[in-house]
Amino acid sequence: MKNKAKAKIKITSRAGKKEEITAYLCLIPAFLGVTFISYLPTLAVFVLSLFDWNGLTTPKFVGFANFTRIFTKDIYFIDSIKATVLYAFLAVVGAILYSLLVALMLNMKIKGRTLFRSVFFVPYLLPAIGVFKGWEWLYEGNFGLFNFLLRMVGLPPQRFLNSTDQVIPSLVLIAIWISGNLIVIFLAGLQNVPGVYVEAAKIDGANAWQRFWHVTIPSISPIIFYNVLTALITHLQVINPALALTNGGPSKKSMFMSYVIYLYGFQKNKMGYAAAYAVIFFLLVGIFTIILFKTQKSQIFGGEE
Repeated sequence: MKNKAKAKIKITSRAGKKEEITAYLCLIPAFLGVTFISYLPTLAVFVLSLFDWNGLTTPKFVGFANFTRIFTKDIYFIDSIKATVLYAFLAVVGAILYSLLVALMLNMKIKGRTLFRSVFFVPYLLPAIGVFKGWEWLYEGNFGLFNFLLRMVGLPPQRFLNSTDQVIPSLVLIAIWISGNLIVIFLAGLQNVPGVYVEAAKIDGANAWQRFWHVTIPSISPIIFYNVLTALITHLQVINPALALTNGGPSKKSMFMSYVIYLYGFQKNKMGYAAAYAVIFFLLVGIFTIILFKTQKSQIFGGEE
């Protein structure tokens, strides 16, 4: 009996090893793809940041001169950080609140619920250039729809994209409108909230707000953290609004860091300098991500354990 048991264990062990080897072999294409598409280009950016290169001539090693110039002489650096952080903060907060509110409404038993879900998700699927050109017409100073409505109610027209005070909120509104992916994820989380907890809270006399705050929010806290994380990383890397609508203006108020990297790398042909900018930007995104991970237990899950 013991010999049979040992033989059985050996056979199982061999089968497990074969499955393990097969799994590693299947992961090779994915590993190679991530390496050549993500890891190696990232490493190349770090190396290139130490060189002066215009994309055509031989790279010239300059050490940390690119970084020194960015921190001491660059005319866009401070403004780009301010614009990027302000936009990301407003867009993340607005998108999370908007998508959660819409998801709560779509989770109710109402007629045409499937249609409404599609309506709110469609903006996320639309091509970016089409979305921004459509909003450009809405924001247009003379014949735009928003200013037309303002005139109808007796209010003066606004310079949405040409005003230093209004340009960031105007771009944030677009970001909130196209956050349909967050709505879908929130909706999936809400549908998985245990009904038993909700019924127990009702029996205990909890009102709608108390059920939402003490039952729904803790149940979907991992979803909240995931959406905040993905929205933060996405909005810190903002570039489309500057490319399609503002070109970094007015007065550098929408000169986002991603747009500055594009400006130096592809318009001024300063590849090494743009790479140094990208390294700083990479570290900035990493810092915000680490802060979010460090605070997620107390801020989202409601405890330290």
